[in-house]
Amino acid sequence: MTGSTGTTDKHGTPRTAGAVSRDVIVVGAGPTGLLLAGDLATAGIPVTLVEKRPHRTSNLSRAFVLHARTLEQLDARGLADELESKGQTLDRLRLFSRLTVDLTTLPSRFNHLLVLPQYEVERVLERRAVEAGVRFAYETEVTGLVQDADGVTLRVRGAAGVEGADRTPRELRAAYVVGTDGMRSAVREAVGLPFPGRSAIRSVVLADVRLAEEPETLLTVNAVGDAFAFLAPFGDGYYRVIGWDRRRNVADDAPLDLDEVKEITRLALGRDYGMHDARWMSRFHSDERQAPAYRVGRVFLAGDAAHVHTPAGGQGMNTGLQDAANLSWKLAATLNGHVHADLLDTYQSERHPVGRSVLRSSGGLVRLAMANRPWTLAARTLLTTFLDHARPARTRMIGQITGIGYSYPSPRGAHPLVGKRVPDVALRGGRLYEALRGGRFVLITPPDAPIGTGADARKDRLTVASWASDRRTTLLIRPDGYAAWAAEEPTTEELEAALTASTGQG
Repeated sequence: MTGSTGTTDKHGTPRTAGAVSRDVIVVGAGPTGLLLAGDLATAGIPVTLVEKRPHRTSNLSRAFVLHARTLEQLDARGLADELESKGQTLDRLRLFSRLTVDLTTLPSRFNHLLVLPQYEVERVLERRAVEAGVRFAYETEVTGLVQDADGVTLRVRGAAGVEGADRTPRELRAAYVVGTDGMRSAVREAVGLPFPGRSAIRSVVLADVRLAEEPETLLTVNAVGDAFAFLAPFGDGYYRVIGWDRRRNVADDAPLDLDEVKEITRLALGRDYGMHDARWMSRFHSDERQAPAYRVGRVFLAGDAAHVHTPAGGQGMNTGLQDAANLSWKLAATLNGHVHADLLDTYQSERHPVGRSVLRSSGGLVRLAMANRPWTLAARTLLTTFLDHARPARTRMIGQITGIGYSYPSPRGAHPLVGKRVPDVALRGGRLYEALRGGRFVLITPPDAPIGTGADARKDRLTVASWASDRRTTLLIRPDGYAAWAAEEPTTEELEAALTASTGQG
């Protein structure tokens, strides 16, 4: 790796990957940070993962659902089947007591929801990150940062309130820093980004309880009048209860007892299932916020540090994991010297609109669920009736919730497939998401198509495969499973130009 040429982009980042350091610091060891760090380390990038907590605790889990697109991303890392074995699948959702969403129609290998506590996802992602060589710095909190043309200096110290933590300030240096440190992100604050939005729901109660009566369905959710409740299993005999009563709007630190949780559950679900033996209870408020930019120079935001939503639709953890999948290959390609650093600008243009869309859809679901006035109830009835009968609208809604319906911007005049999610198509000798497990681009061609010497020169970043069918399209797929380029029977010159544009020189 050579020194920088001195040419920089609009962020002050060298246009070649020749920065002084190739290191990346990821701040926040939740699912988003773990996936991102593991991806980078697997690609040969030195990674330090900074986390304020001493370590994860097994029962503090807000998220319980993995959607189809997230499972596809995990499949591309060889992790989906293991996670599926740990959880339970659900192929139908019941919304507003009227609308049944059939997930078996999803055009995905994962045509269902996977119900699995967040901490189980974190365990698998942490193991992968450790095996890939990620350096972990627990009990370490960020106090500030300074960036220049060559990198970022991160100021840290031992976390406050952690027994035995070394509080001596010190500095860490990296080419890039990614903040995946949640809604109260220290990284976002350090770069001066606002987090506009509002509290959508206040005084939501959480409780982990045992139930004397087993619920009829894997996920139990309903809203009636002023109350909402949700039940999901941990798999160890305990259930997570999330509830809200519009009439009880108190501070997050107000006392909470099991009787209040039971009352809210009875209001929303008709009964409390004989809940007992609460091992943990808390209140929180649910915000809707999004940072205006996901990048400031050499600093990026992902997951809850970039956007927070209401719990409706279970999209929070999923959106963060997909942020990580989008950013990781771009950072690796830049730092490994394959592409210009301009590629990193596409993280904002691709993921910020998705975050905004999730903000709207999850907020819309909450407002519909909590409708209690005659005109809002009538609007909900009309909408659910429409969705029940209008297949295109229902398909679009399912695509947004599960993530498979999102596409990325494509250049004018590009092939219609460019920017689209590519499903797990059959290849000669396997399938696409198995071919993606190397973290490389995948080039799919007709079996008899000439590919020239460009593919051979890029074996470190390109896997070549053939369609299992007689399809004639030549398709170049990014490491995150979206189409980078496509053409019908291109010349070898056209193919070489596409490979150079997407994967760099051979």
